[in-house]
Amino acid sequence: MKNEYPDYFYSEDGTRIFYLTNFKKEELSEDEVVLVFNYGLVCNRKHFSPQEEYFDNLGYKILIHDYRAHYSSSGQDQIESCTFKNITKDLKGILTLLDIKNPIMIGHSMGVNVTLEYCKNYPQDVYKAVVISGTVLPPQDIMFDSNIVDVASPFIKSFAKDNPKVFEFIWKNSYKNPIARKIVLDGGFNTKKVEDSFVQIYMKKISELPKDIFFHLLDQMKEHDIISSLENINTPTLIIGGDSDKVIPNYLQRILHQYLPSSKLYILKDGSHVPQIDFPELTNKRIETFIKRT
Repeated sequence: MKNEYPDYFYSEDGTRIFYLTNFKKEELSEDEVVLVFNYGLVCNRKHFSPQEEYFDNLGYKILIHDYRAHYSSSGQDQIESCTFKNITKDLKGILTLLDIKNPIMIGHSMGVNVTLEYCKNYPQDVYKAVVISGTVLPPQDIMFDSNIVDVASPFIKSFAKDNPKVFEFIWKNSYKNPIARKIVLDGGFNTKKVEDSFVQIYMKKISELPKDIFFHLLDQMKEHDIISSLENINTPTLIIGGDSDKVIPNYLQRILHQYLPSSKLYILKDGSHVPQIDFPELTNKRIETFIKRT
């Protein structure tokens, strides 16, 4: 973004939450919409870089934030406090501090859980929502259209517990391994649209997170009961998915569309789990049209 103003919000339990805007508080006019980006499981703001640039150039106000226990926020020593309830409370605190009354929540992957949880808890405080490649079913049951994650998780957790130094080394250094990067690229992205360099940056950022955060948040997603609340969420919502998403099967977006009463569905041909990176121009235009629609 052309202008960036970083700051911190301190939650009720003392956790320091990092956030970043492209505006100063006094520049925000009453009832002006603000785009709030919620990234995915062990992801980062890089997954929204084309959207940041596009909407910043159009003059939209933007808010980026790090979840507790992530990157520039504190709480790495209290991973158990990183729950969707606490994340949305932190976000509500930031929006209240900045007097943001019309946020448009944009969530990708696990950020969809964050976005829907916010819409459920603060229904009067969300103008619109955009949810990309998310699932309201336990990811362990549906990722890669199988239960392979559920089967493999206990073995990986056991290995990490029995071999902490080895697991720590793998966690911190896998981004350097071209084979590991190729597996991630093939599994989560459109290989004709996304380059290895993007994946390397993504995996390097993962290495900055606590090594236990991945399994903790997977468990949080498994326990998240948001599906029972979908029919009561009336926030106008744009659901985006890729028809070639290998991580979260495409039918999950259709389930969301079926149960969210005020939703629109947009599926990108050849889109992967990260369609906003595969096809940023199409995604940006569709989001812009949705934002402008009354």
